[in-house]
Amino acid sequence: MDFALLRDAFWGLTFDGIALGAIYALISLGYTLVYGVLRLINFAHSEVFMIGTFASLVTATGLMGVNIEDDPRTGASMIFTLLVCLVIAMLASAITAVLVEIVAYRRLRQRGATKLATLISAIGVSISLVELFRIMTDSLPREFPRIMEKTFLFSFAGADIRNDKVIVIIAAGLMMFALERFITKSRLGKGIRAVSMDENTSTLMGVNINRVITVTFFAGGLMAGAAAFFYILVYENTSFKVGFFLGISAFTAAVLGGIGNLKGALFGGFALGLMETWTSAVFGTAWKAVISFVILVLVLLIKPTGLFGESIQQARV
Repeated sequence: MDFALLRDAFWGLTFDGIALGAIYALISLGYTLVYGVLRLINFAHSEVFMIGTFASLVTATGLMGVNIEDDPRTGASMIFTLLVCLVIAMLASAITAVLVEIVAYRRLRQRGATKLATLISAIGVSISLVELFRIMTDSLPREFPRIMEKTFLFSFAGADIRNDKVIVIIAAGLMMFALERFITKSRLGKGIRAVSMDENTSTLMGVNINRVITVTFFAGGLMAGAAAFFYILVYENTSFKVGFFLGISAFTAAVLGGIGNLKGALFGGFALGLMETWTSAVFGTAWKAVISFVILVLVLLIKPTGLFGESIQQARV
């Protein structure tokens, strides 16, 4: 254990933890949205994130012509490339999420299948997607080209603040705010909240349940796609199994904050990012995944409703 590293690099680790927590929060929003409407966990959501990373990679190298050996881009060219990669990653993940809903959820729901059958179907889709990308990539990781030069913008309390992580934190915050405004102010958002509260009453009031569920998966996929782009922008690599550990951490974040609660997902994401970063500095990065599992188990044992204390059965989007 190295507490000296945590003490000496506390603010730098804290900033890194906030950036990582922003990625966790964006992914966990997908889990929370689906659970809030269907009362089910979308076990294929981690693969929705994984597909977003590959969409970013293919867009950068194929569509935008950025190669590994190329120098980072600057100016308008860099901004345009980043925006195109972000938008396509979000759309790829969102479309994948909608397809998952159609394949793994809708037909079973229409036939009155049990929730256990639906969960098994989602797990099957998850395994299928992982194996598909494992075959396509020959089980090898893929490197993402450096689109922008990574530089230190300023120092704070001895911590060097890097530009790519600042972009991640600010952009993720804007997307979270946009999602919250959509859920609370838009007509479709009100439909999502209505179905979350009472599906049968919502149907009687004229709410199109299938449409609401599709929009919910689409919105969750958009957030996962954004998280995928930010992840690959910072860490510059991906693989067929990248979604597994990120998905576990994001699910832990959702449970930590109170699954079914948007604000809880945000709080849980940032809290988990900070805890993982701090404890990794003390115990080593090899323990990072273990820490997520331990936190998940402790939350389920001590406070299964999450830190916000909202009943799972009454949790609302």
